[in-house]
Amino acid sequence: MTRRVLVTGANGFVGQALCAALAAAGYDVRMAVRARQPGAMAVGDIGPATDWRAALVGMGAVVHLAARTHVLRETAADPLAEYRRINVSGTEHLARSAAAQGVRRFVFLSSVKVNGESTTARPFTEDDAPRPGDAYGASKLEAEQVLARVAAATGLEVAVLRPPLVYGPGVKGNFLRLMQLVARGTPLPLGAIRNRRSLIYVGNLADAIVAAIRAPRAAGATYLVADGEDVSTPDLVRRLAQVLDVTARLPAFPLAALDLIAAVAGKRAELARLAGSLQVDGSRIRRELRWQPRYTLAQGLAETARWYHAQSRA
Repeated sequence: MTRRVLVTGANGFVGQALCAALAAAGYDVRMAVRARQPGAMAVGDIGPATDWRAALVGMGAVVHLAARTHVLRETAADPLAEYRRINVSGTEHLARSAAAQGVRRFVFLSSVKVNGESTTARPFTEDDAPRPGDAYGASKLEAEQVLARVAAATGLEVAVLRPPLVYGPGVKGNFLRLMQLVARGTPLPLGAIRNRRSLIYVGNLADAIVAAIRAPRAAGATYLVADGEDVSTPDLVRRLAQVLDVTARLPAFPLAALDLIAAVAGKRAELARLAGSLQVDGSRIRRELRWQPRYTLAQGLAETARWYHAQSRA
């Protein structure tokens, strides 16, 4: 396989880590981004009409990271239709364009949200029936399904990775907000929570994507991928406090009281993510691709804290 790889969403959180990992592994990386920036190729908005021809010339593999993710303040009249336009139709168009240009391997970054929003008795596996609980998860499932059809029709080798929450230097969203609260010493009434959640450090995810590009066995496969060390929300807060060099403040409020407060505040979905379990069984990718995460949870959190302190001082 050629060593030339096109990465969409290359300037994003995962994209930056992946491009660095690919370069370190000896790949020639072409970065595709929405707007013009030095060292990258601007392709504009991603959708069913994006012109990929110039970006795909000479590429042996494509890693498709760019997507419409969770929107905090939704403005689309039909959010599901907009998710489908970008995440489903846009992905199908890129895959068909790649096949037409002779690209061999297509790695798609999906999400554990294809499996569902929470686990109870056991972790999710790749064999579980998909049960997406929101428009984003539904669009990722539909993208996986359309990629399977493109692969069957064209011979394009498609590999799919479904990560849980990704953290690391440059993280945004809920994980960054949690770090900010812990760093400020804000009391978090989460001490009574007894859940288990899987995470993946961005450097581990980048390495797993490299393995999916490289390994012949990854063609046609779907893999759940995680650090391999699940934690409760209170334990995560304690670990963050340790690497941030602050004291964890975790009063133990009864879950019923938290649920009532969250309901009044319109934050039940946020509480569900903090209090519920979401575990994945990442043994298949380790077994089949002989992949192992290079960073432990402790190392990943330490790297994230170093970045947080550096950007806070900047």
